[in-house]
Amino acid sequence: MCLPVTPPVAPMLAKPIDDIPAGQIYEPKWDGFRSIIFRDGDEVEIGSRNERPMTRYFPEIVEAARANFPERAVIDGEIVVADTGRNTLDFEALQQRIHPAASRVTLLAEQTPASFIAFDLLALGDDDLTERPFEQRRALLEEALTGAAPPVYLTPVTRDLETARRWFEQFEGAGLDGLIAKRLDLPYQPDRRVMSKIKHERTADCVVAGYRVHKSGPDALGSLLLGLYDERGVLNSVGVVGAFPMAIRRELFVELQPLVTTFDGHPWNWAAHEQGERTPRKNEASRWNAGKDLSFVPLRPERVIEVRYDYMEGQRFRHTAQFVRWRPDRDPISCTYEQLLRPIRFDLADVLTSG
Repeated sequence: MCLPVTPPVAPMLAKPIDDIPAGQIYEPKWDGFRSIIFRDGDEVEIGSRNERPMTRYFPEIVEAARANFPERAVIDGEIVVADTGRNTLDFEALQQRIHPAASRVTLLAEQTPASFIAFDLLALGDDDLTERPFEQRRALLEEALTGAAPPVYLTPVTRDLETARRWFEQFEGAGLDGLIAKRLDLPYQPDRRVMSKIKHERTADCVVAGYRVHKSGPDALGSLLLGLYDERGVLNSVGVVGAFPMAIRRELFVELQPLVTTFDGHPWNWAAHEQGERTPRKNEASRWNAGKDLSFVPLRPERVIEVRYDYMEGQRFRHTAQFVRWRPDRDPISCTYEQLLRPIRFDLADVLTSG
């Protein structure tokens, strides 16, 4: 592969801000795998955010790049999988695409095909475009992908602040993650947080039903496991909160010991898990880190904690929640899904044509 920009390349990143800034170019924030795709004739390589190749996991994207990209180009974007029944993004299905077995990769490429959403152009032909302003790179990207067909898409953009605010409210209903704002004069700066991201932020009162110990040793808390009751009165696992100072981790470990219980009678027992309930697995290993132990210590579900979250992925928080405060005034059984704000449903196809 002989390109003016060669793999691996760390993608340019965004820093979180509270509000949408004026005078910039705005794009939807896609919820998928950030990927830079390199094409040199028949050679195609898909790089990830951690600069590791993902080419083998997405054969349909490799073929789509050959069919839709210019002969020699480097394009930054996002690999996503859509839930065609709900017309929204499906991050859980996307995660399942990372599988070691080639036969499984082939099967999943047929059952849950991925798409590539392009939003920046790093190189075209013999030209390295990374020093050019984003406004020029975007114009060249639009020209390069004129006539591109699914599963390759060009992300919509707008310069109108009111349109961007409307997108921020509407697109969440299609499973998107907020907005990205880019300065018109912004060069491409790998691994630097020079863009801005604006994400939804909400709070929820959750039941604490378990904890994991910290990697530093058995006397410190690593994370708290959070639950919400559904309409049947079943406590579902919705995520974790874990960003505590070390002193607080040790204090919480001691404080929670009186609540430690067995799995007999605990809402997250293994029989329920085998019957299909969404509960943490016993001795579970991380999908992304085989050496990471995800087993947990069960607690009587008597404590309530308020956490900050951005949005839901199915019945769970999409990202790790952030601690706000303890809620001793709250009855655990009152912590239900009903308290959560649900975005109005929005069709993913309408997002792709909004620009």
